[in-house]
Amino acid sequence: MALTIFILRLAVCILAFPMYLLDFLGLWNWICKQWFPYFLARLTVMYNKQMESKKQELFSNLREFTGPSGKLSLLELGCGTGANFKFYPSGCQVTCVDPNPNFEKFLIKSIAQNRHLQFERFIVAAGENMHQVASGSMDVVVCTLVLCSVKNQEQILQEVCRVLRPVSAGMRRYVVVQLFNRAQISAIPWAATRQASLSFTVSRSLLKLMSIESVIPSNHLILCHSLLLQSFPASGSLLISQLFTSAG
Repeated sequence: MALTIFILRLAVCILAFPMYLLDFLGLWNWICKQWFPYFLARLTVMYNKQMESKKQELFSNLREFTGPSGKLSLLELGCGTGANFKFYPSGCQVTCVDPNPNFEKFLIKSIAQNRHLQFERFIVAAGENMHQVASGSMDVVVCTLVLCSVKNQEQILQEVCRVLRPVSAGMRRYVVVQLFNRAQISAIPWAATRQASLSFTVSRSLLKLMSIESVIPSNHLILCHSLLLQSFPASGSLLISQLFTSAG
């Protein structure tokens, strides 16, 4: 058995050697940034076909967060190829943030296919530092398939809270989180919950910011097919949605 494990490890090291070499030469990150958008463009087509009904349900209430201007200002963090655009309401003002500049041409294509949206701008930046986005300028922040691969979840969530629109005194801030039954809150950074083929992932950092961790019992039906609105003082509107397949 020990010999078998050694051989398997050696095989993996040999197969991975080109990647390690490219990384050592400083080329691996550049190659990934160049080719990942092409891979994701193909993947999101298949993903949206499988998840269309769930995404429609998830984004169905975005209009409720429209600000006093009558326009819904939405920031998509880690926008990728713009796979969520088709699910946003008509007239929505969309600002996109992604650290990979090579997604821009794919976004332009998605924008052309979704004329019902008003595209504001594409910002090349990491979610941990969105200084180009003014504080209190957004009604909604959407983040899908992103928080699992960032460097600092809590810092991103703090930035999200910063850019969200403040509300007048006396009003409450609502943090909208999709939670389903059998949520297992544990010491690991993620608490994954499942329903059918969809897994929603809720960051413990977000739960900490919301101060609701103590009121979420495990193995209990918290929500089914509707959004949980949890009161959160000191204003703004927030939608953080993590969409994952069962294998995600």
